[in-house]
Amino acid sequence: MLIMAAGEGTRMRSERPKVLHPVCGRPMVAWPIAAAREAGAGRIAVIASPDRDLSPALPNGVEIVHQPEADGTGGAIRAALDLVRDADTVVILSGDHPLISGQVVSSLIDAHREAGAAGTVMTTELDDPGTYGRIVRDSNGDLERIVETKEPTTATAEELAIREINTGTYVFEAGPLAEALERISNDNSQGEYFIGDVLPLLREGGLRVTAHRSEDAAVNLGVNSRADLAQASEEVRRRILEDHMVAGVTVIDPGSTWVEADVELAPDVTIEPCSFLRGSTKVGSGSVVGPMTTLIDTELGQRVTVPHSYLVECEVLDGCTVGPFAYIRPQTVLREGAKAGAFVELKNTDVGRGSKVPHLSYVGDAEIGEDANVGAGSITANYDGFRKHRTVIGDHVRIGVDTALVAPVSVGDGAYTGAGSVIAKDVPPGALGISRPEQENQEGYAQRKAREHEGEE
Repeated sequence: MLIMAAGEGTRMRSERPKVLHPVCGRPMVAWPIAAAREAGAGRIAVIASPDRDLSPALPNGVEIVHQPEADGTGGAIRAALDLVRDADTVVILSGDHPLISGQVVSSLIDAHREAGAAGTVMTTELDDPGTYGRIVRDSNGDLERIVETKEPTTATAEELAIREINTGTYVFEAGPLAEALERISNDNSQGEYFIGDVLPLLREGGLRVTAHRSEDAAVNLGVNSRADLAQASEEVRRRILEDHMVAGVTVIDPGSTWVEADVELAPDVTIEPCSFLRGSTKVGSGSVVGPMTTLIDTELGQRVTVPHSYLVECEVLDGCTVGPFAYIRPQTVLREGAKAGAFVELKNTDVGRGSKVPHLSYVGDAEIGEDANVGAGSITANYDGFRKHRTVIGDHVRIGVDTALVAPVSVGDGAYTGAGSVIAKDVPPGALGISRPEQENQEGYAQRKAREHEGEE
């Protein structure tokens, strides 16, 4: 399959190549590539401009063919002529059409083969065809010609009334296509070659050219501007959510929920409003995400609840609770039944089974054993200005409220720390670590402050 992706995309007004703009978590060009693979393509090549590097966005095994100059869709396929000659059947897709699916491509190929055609154009019907090329069929229903309508003098009123349009997706037998590509001309107002010009040459050679109409008008939704990008992303998002809901996921408010393409959701997951699941996120059965939660490249186990929180590149195992208003940062693991409560921030920390960091704490670069509790307002002082150091908290430890643990430091199994302590030395197992000055009460202090204030007045 050949995917045309050499367009300049000037209307995007971006230094980024148009086909690399993301659509629901994937570069735009990755969508037709995925469709090609789903349809069983043996070889996939992306036709690109030589001054735009698309390689970072392309999956392994996808080739790149450079179109030396911007000389039209026909010029793009001419640039891949060697690949065409090596093929039996050639499917041509557009890199800026993210709503093409493998099912649609397979249906096009099947229709092409059943008709015994040399070339088949995928079409659709629009209520307002605008300036799209109109499909004119002959008396047998085959494609007679495509009438371009961008210039008002090129089509009759009868032709303009046709609602069936060319979507820019084709399938050809390779031999006739290669021969016709060498015969098309760029003698037109744009000075470009057009792949549609191959079709009348095939008919002139006595070969059959057909049109296969798709009932899904979105296959024609190409992206040429940021507004088009938003429209395509919205439709892709809607379809992703619909597929998840069919598979048993509850989405309370689809209009405020964003789930990207590579997210995996098990049946009986519930997504509350205003939640965003991105990247390679996975969520296990029975978990409730949101409201107002963001998960990025994060894995949740079963029966996890995460309201009003932000999680990035972390793992939360079965039965955990996170939030509200928690920030769980990369390389953090919460093991079964653990808790990271309200206004808790964790970074590069392993929280053991059943352990709790209930609220108002920062724990970074730490290991917490099983069934431990970190009191409110506690922090790990993990950075000395040059290097990060680790804190180790054992099993069944009780960290008192407002404790500062100055790493590197460890608190042994079953140990305690006193509230308000600064722990800079290791606490042995079962011990109480306490570090604070003795309290001093100054009698009559309030009255003295009041008299001083009166004197100032």
